[in-house]
Amino acid sequence: MLAPEQELLSSSKPIKYGELIVLGYNGSLPNGDRGRRRSRFALFKRPKANGVKPSTVHSTCSPQTAKAISNKNQHSVSYTLSRAQTVVVEYAHDSTTDMFQIGRSTESPIDFVVMDTVPGCHGKSGTLSSQSTISRFACRIVCQRAPPYTARIYAAGFDSSKSIFLGEKAAKWWCADSQMDGLTTNGILVMRPRHGFTCESKPGSWREISVCGNVFTLRETRSAPTPGKLVENECHELVDGTLIDLCGATLLWRSAEGLSRTPTPKHLEVLRWELNAARPQCPVGLHTLAFPSLECSSSPDHQPWAYLTCGHVYGWRGSAEEDESQSREEPRLEPGLEQGERECPLCRTRGLYVPLKLGLESGFYLDAAPPTHAFSPCGHVCSERTATFWSRLLLPHGAHG
Repeated sequence: MLAPEQELLSSSKPIKYGELIVLGYNGSLPNGDRGRRRSRFALFKRPKANGVKPSTVHSTCSPQTAKAISNKNQHSVSYTLSRAQTVVVEYAHDSTTDMFQIGRSTESPIDFVVMDTVPGCHGKSGTLSSQSTISRFACRIVCQRAPPYTARIYAAGFDSSKSIFLGEKAAKWWCADSQMDGLTTNGILVMRPRHGFTCESKPGSWREISVCGNVFTLRETRSAPTPGKLVENECHELVDGTLIDLCGATLLWRSAEGLSRTPTPKHLEVLRWELNAARPQCPVGLHTLAFPSLECSSSPDHQPWAYLTCGHVYGWRGSAEEDESQSREEPRLEPGLEQGERECPLCRTRGLYVPLKLGLESGFYLDAAPPTHAFSPCGHVCSERTATFWSRLLLPHGAHG
């Protein structure tokens, strides 16, 4: 991965604006990254600008007139006020920006196809929701083609007919500059971390972004017809570490500059090697523990395991035959223990017993410090500051939580 200044020097390499990374995947989708459906998506400068900007406003259109306008070979946003009136805003070509669209649809206008993410679901099945709450054309990101390559986010994306339609029940209003604005059904929420995505990062406040890119406080409920309050001192610019919630999946925005400071997979491999070089021992079995390679999907015999309640680390407590038999039939629980719990032999504390492993997605790391802390209940190991930041972060959960 090249740093921004290196990309500028290489005429054969396109300029990278940044990357979008989907929370909940350890480096790739369970079935593997394929085409536009993947766990992370890089935004590069396009050979030719495809950005658009508002131009003509048709404020007194009948539904028939609005349909005729939207059928023209240009982008437009239609705001249905009533059965008899629709406001259409035509968009003109903008040679200074590149536009990228995100959504659930697999149609060609969508650059990054995002499906619902079920927390804790790692198998090949069950990762997709039968009733998705992600919009087919959820949002669009517009990047300036000239330095500093500022990226801005807007709710809703243009469909195959280059149109955005906000129905009669959608929240919409007139702005002071005689433009219409509105919100999508489940909304696009963003959180810009304080102090950027650095060791000093702290979670910011969640906001909602409108179709025109204005910033609002959250609605009473995700799909309430009344918008929140306009936040005039905040903008819709994406800074490094901004989180984007699509109501069913959450994306992390990493700028090209921020990625240049992020540990690479090669650096994570060095950290793993340094951990193993210390030759930690299991206090019970007295054998050497070793973190498996980043590409290893199974749990080797010498992989460290930890009790999540007390934090004591061991090797796997049990033979390979016992482990295999437990995978074939229901394990027998010790008296007083819940499903999946064990009792620590050092302090007798009862809790979940999980394997410890390094994560593959380097974009989530705030720094390149040694991995000293683990998340509960998954057991992924990272630096203290990275664990502290993510553990304090409250994420929206679907349309209701």
